[in-house]
Amino acid sequence: MFFSKRWYLLLMVIVFSGCNAVMEMIPIDIDKNLGEQFSYQINESQSQYPVLDPVKNKEVYAYVENIRNQLINSDKIKYKDQFPYTVKIIQDDNTLNAFCVAGGYIYVYTGLIKYVDSESELAGVIAHEIAHAENRHTVKQLAESYGTGVLISLIFGSDFRDLINIGQQLLSLKFSRGDEKEADEYAVEYLYDTPYDPRGVGGFFKKLIKEEKDHNHIPDFLSTHPASQDRIDDINSKWKELGSKEGDTSTEKHREIVKLLNIQK
Repeated sequence: MFFSKRWYLLLMVIVFSGCNAVMEMIPIDIDKNLGEQFSYQINESQSQYPVLDPVKNKEVYAYVENIRNQLINSDKIKYKDQFPYTVKIIQDDNTLNAFCVAGGYIYVYTGLIKYVDSESELAGVIAHEIAHAENRHTVKQLAESYGTGVLISLIFGSDFRDLINIGQQLLSLKFSRGDEKEADEYAVEYLYDTPYDPRGVGGFFKKLIKEEKDHNHIPDFLSTHPASQDRIDDINSKWKELGSKEGDTSTEKHREIVKLLNIQK
């Protein structure tokens, strides 16, 4: 009976090769295991991903973790009881980036924290990254980029060596425009359930676009998250659709955190 079920599942994956159908068949444990593998890789690569010491930087971590807590307490978060949603800060002032790997492991660069102007903007970026995990965009990219073979191996209990080999690529993968739009919309919804201004991620994109125009320089975040005025307009449209609630856009607390980071050695 065991083998017949496995072959039946294999047949179904092959027959229903469309991405949506495949996604419905992939258990959420796949995302969780992927996240564990990627997190292990990052932890073992301190030269490339130097993690800011949480003991010496308790206030900075408390600040970012509070943002995380506000977001995952949203009723829109489906996997808050299944994904760990841990937060680690990568000490790299020259990199303007943040990411959340499959399964809910959040990484934020000090360069991003110092770049944004407010807690609301930082919350917007983190909300966007959480939305990628919540909507399983990494697993979707596996299906689209590497075919169903990788997914089938996962379903049948692979030891994840194949995924370890491609993990570095997945950390810098470029999501589709549809995935980015979806992540933006969900970010607004998550933010709407917090004290932050729901348009936070839109404000961040505005600043990125202005920098690219003024300095003819493409920030790291834009390399994997292309920004445009249309994208900002879509964020504002979603905000209006939800009721146009305004939120906290104060900058004082954020400036204090940046000062702490600036004196960190």
